[in-house]
Amino acid sequence: MGGFSGIIEGFQVAYSWEGILFVALGVLIGTAIGIMPGLGPITAIAVMIPITYGMNPTFALVMMAGVYYGSIFGSSTSSILINTPGAASTVATTFDGYPMAQRGEAGKALAIAAIASFVGGTVAAILLMLFAPVLAGLAVSFGPAEYFALMLLGMTAIASLSDGSSIRAFISAVLGFMAVTIGIDAQTGTNRFTFGNVNLLEGVDFLVIALGLFAMAEVTYLIINRRDRSFEKLSNIGSIRLSKKDLKEISGPMGRHSILGFLIGILPGAGATIASFMSYVSEKRISKNPEEFGKGSAKGLAAPETSTNAASTGSFVPLLSLGIPGSGTTAVLLGAFLVLGVQPGPLLVQEEPALFWGIIASMYLGNIILIILNLPLIPYIAKLLKIPRPLLISLVLTLCMMGVYAISFSTFDLYLLLLFGIVGFVMKSLKIPAAPFILAFVLGDLLEENFRMALTISRGDWMVFFGNPVVVGLLLLAALSVILPNLNKFKKTTKRKDLDESM
Repeated sequence: MGGFSGIIEGFQVAYSWEGILFVALGVLIGTAIGIMPGLGPITAIAVMIPITYGMNPTFALVMMAGVYYGSIFGSSTSSILINTPGAASTVATTFDGYPMAQRGEAGKALAIAAIASFVGGTVAAILLMLFAPVLAGLAVSFGPAEYFALMLLGMTAIASLSDGSSIRAFISAVLGFMAVTIGIDAQTGTNRFTFGNVNLLEGVDFLVIALGLFAMAEVTYLIINRRDRSFEKLSNIGSIRLSKKDLKEISGPMGRHSILGFLIGILPGAGATIASFMSYVSEKRISKNPEEFGKGSAKGLAAPETSTNAASTGSFVPLLSLGIPGSGTTAVLLGAFLVLGVQPGPLLVQEEPALFWGIIASMYLGNIILIILNLPLIPYIAKLLKIPRPLLISLVLTLCMMGVYAISFSTFDLYLLLLFGIVGFVMKSLKIPAAPFILAFVLGDLLEENFRMALTISRGDWMVFFGNPVVVGLLLLAALSVILPNLNKFKKTTKRKDLDESM
């Protein structure tokens, strides 16, 4: 009964008038910050820490949790409307969200994103309440070898992210690997590809690359191709109503990726960005019409949006149950816990049941407030697209530069933003997809780090990758992910040849 009484106490805290007020305030602030490209949840929570100092710890943390998933919820807006990711975790949203806006369906895209985010966050909150202590143990059982196999499985998605040409996809991935190796090697302390420039010692920030390859590349394209009339379709917002067919189409991805996103979110170090990419790729692989992805597919938008919000909720499992941050954002949130005098970990649920269950219970309320706030505001938010092209280009440039400068207050990052904008434009002109670049950059560092760590722990014994059934299972899945698509292509080619010969 102790656990059940703690849950009841948590709901009493979350649904008191103070709880409702702070949840609403948190998700409102989070959504507003999330819409601004470059700021994201880490900045939002960092800004809130000094503001909450001296407050009741329970209500302060309930509000900061609301800021976290509220900013994740809101960051998809700029990804869909202006191809500018609001946060790292919404890069995958641009793949199909922006093409839908270009097609004159911005309202529909925003509605799908809002509903998918709500479903992902709500399902993950239910799973968090039911299985938090059990899943926390599962999360810490993953060692370097398991993480390497998981990242390798993610890397097999590169071919799936191509627009028909696997060679172009691999060129893009190689460029991503090259970019992620820049900086100080975490294990040996040696400089890699810094060319003597101290500004590159810490590597290139992910957001610089994401904004450069997507937002800056798009802006460059619009400036150079001023006579391209396809931009005018953006001003056509379209209806925000989803038909029964639309809801049926996205119901499968939302159900699947609520669970997948949550499971990836509980793994320390994985986070919402990896969850969104894996969900996008897995949905494309099981789709009967994979050719529609990247061209404005509702499933391609719903999958990463659901997964992102589910993963952000899932990251609270290791944070609350073990005191281990599951992502960069929850690392900052851990600092907020400590500043407020709260020590998250195995004893938190016993010593502070109102706080532990209050945070979880507040997520139900927060997701309801978010959907109530965002759906009616879609027509007004989408009016951003009615801004004349020159002003919109200026706005995107300003937001990108502000977002990048806010990361490190370094003018050098602005030059890097310009450089990756040019790289993105060249890639777009040569029809080299940017998605494999981003995937390789996100997973490459974790892949290398865990590979080397596993071999260091095993003293160079390669059996560390073949003696564990979990690792072997993940490696087999990775192998099948590469072999099966090529086998299907080979069969199709053989069939065509046989038909041609028979004719």
